[in-house]
Amino acid sequence: MAQTYFITGANRGLGAEFVKQLSARGESVIATARDPETLDHQRDAPRAIELDVGNSESIAGLAGRVGAEPIDILINNAGVSSEGKSLATLDAVELARVFMVNSIAPILVAQQLRHNLARGPRKLIVNISSQLGSIANNAGPYGGGSSYAYRASKAALNMLTVSMSHELKADGIACVAMHPGWVKTDMGGPQAPLTPEQSVASMIATIDRLTLADTGRFLNHDGTTIPY
Repeated sequence: MAQTYFITGANRGLGAEFVKQLSARGESVIATARDPETLDHQRDAPRAIELDVGNSESIAGLAGRVGAEPIDILINNAGVSSEGKSLATLDAVELARVFMVNSIAPILVAQQLRHNLARGPRKLIVNISSQLGSIANNAGPYGGGSSYAYRASKAALNMLTVSMSHELKADGIACVAMHPGWVKTDMGGPQAPLTPEQSVASMIATIDRLTLADTGRFLNHDGTTIPY
């Protein structure tokens, strides 16, 4: 039986690849973008919903646009990088923008869709995070420091994911944070070792295996654990 996936930031990069691969295997996909016209309807024919994750008012009206439809899996994919890479270049406006999209929006989207997820058989929230949000690995293979806003926003997303996992466990809803790997996207750059096709295929395989017992985990795309 087809499952219903709700995907944010579906107009490009990993979001578009999620839509492509899930649609190809017969899943029901609700794809969102700030401008739904940027979604490729001819190729993947998803149901499209307008959603600007940088705008709290747009998120606040999401439940009304979705209605009572059950949702199996929410993939909070939309995200942005940060311009300031050092302490000297930090800017309050930029910090607020990055935190809004990367940390606050995924939780507000989950809040809007909580009842839809409770009606779905799978009951799963996947927040696309990053290895760079791991405090334990801040000095690891990706280098220490730098990208303050991006790192901190993903660390905040991880914390919010764990908090939400405790509250929603009573509803049978599992919540995980997932690192997609270093991917050849606009954000990852051409030097990244993974293609979007490889990353998304690996993430989907991991998502297929997740149960309520996995709630609260921080996972690599291949299902291995990343320390918070």
